[in-house]
Amino acid sequence: MSVRIRMKKMGRTHRPFFRICAMDKRAPRDGRVLEELGTYDPMVPETDARAVFKKERVAYWLSVGAQPSEKVAVLIKKYGEGGTHLDAQREALDRLAMGREVPDPGEPASLPKDPAAEAKAAEEAAAAEAAAAEQQAAEEQPAADESGEAAPGEQAAAEEPAAEEKPAE
Repeated sequence: MSVRIRMKKMGRTHRPFFRICAMDKRAPRDGRVLEELGTYDPMVPETDARAVFKKERVAYWLSVGAQPSEKVAVLIKKYGEGGTHLDAQREALDRLAMGREVPDPGEPASLPKDPAAEAKAAEEAAAAEAAAAEQQAAEEQPAADESGEAAPGEQAAAEEPAAEEKPAE
């Protein structure tokens, strides 16, 4: 039985992917496989990361007389055992493994759906500010009582936020 190391086409339309296999010479392209020896993905952006081999098994099949196809012979010469592009392949695989850094998009901007919702949000913000002002005034008032004097400006400031709480019609 004559053995060839060649590519078996996988993938789908417009997205080819190949397995590098040891096959009987008479078998069809996608026929029965003796052993899968690696992969070749022509769609990978890093050229040197496209072919991956089981180097020991490729060396075994070559030692027992298997003949590689033309394309596989070129790939073995580049990326096989003692290949010419092994350092470049290692670097390319490392770059692909790192992946891309995706910046954090932050908080999405929320747009009010209608002007009434915007007015309501503004009223709620004003009410929250008024409550904070009342609380601050309440904290300052005991300090004023200790000194014996009540500041008339503080009492007037406490009454004004209550008037702001009424909704404008």
